Amino acid sequence: MSDAYAPPQDALVILHEDAEVLLVDKPAGLLSVPGKGPELADCLLARVQAAFPDALLVHRLDRDTSGVMIFALTPHAQRHLGLQFEKRMTQKTYVARIWGVPTEKTGTVDLPLIVDWPNRPRQMVDLEKGKPAQTDWRVLKDEGDTARVRLHPKTGRSHQLRVHMLALGHPILGDPFYATGPARDFPRLMLHSLELRFKHPQGGRSMKIRAAAPF
Repeated sequence: MSDAYAPPQDALVILHEDAEVLLVDKPAGLLSVPGKGPELADCLLARVQAAFPDALLVHRLDRDTSGVMIFALTPHAQRHLGLQFEKRMTQKTYVARIWGVPTEKTGTVDLPLIVDWPNRPRQMVDLEKGKPAQTDWRVLKDEGDTARVRLHPKTGRSHQLRVHMLALGHPILGDPFYATGPARDFPRLMLHSLELRFKHPQGGRSMKIRAAAPF
């Protein structure tokens, strides 16, 4: 990371808790898991495990993305949820603010992605070697120079939503990796995990957990 890591010190926001799963609202600027080095040890996983020692990681959000994250509270739940993510059985909804307003109101980005090795952790579109990646998008509000959009990733590639919006010509506001000029001049990455739908590991009932966007 090019900038100093100074994560927010907000109290843990619990969205749902039962015997098997825990869902929390991750603040922007906080790593999901520890980085390399003691200065990057503070992360959501560590904070969750301080309060819930049995908590186990299931998935991650980028440091600069906020919103719904789920943790397992038993090994069974971790396996069950892990398979749901692997088999794309979960449904994730994000909200973002982007630079400019798309001509169309809805669409799908279908562009394969690969790591941009000389510029890690940046990702890039690579039609020959990239891994498949699809994102459905819909404009929620025309804000003039910017727009609010709802994003549904069908795959879970690193930086997928950020690179796909850039490929559309509408980078996400405040993105330190992909936005430039006035699009970058925002206090945070305007990307939020709004909703997660999954099947509960105990009994398989469908659940939907939401966290309101802070922007």
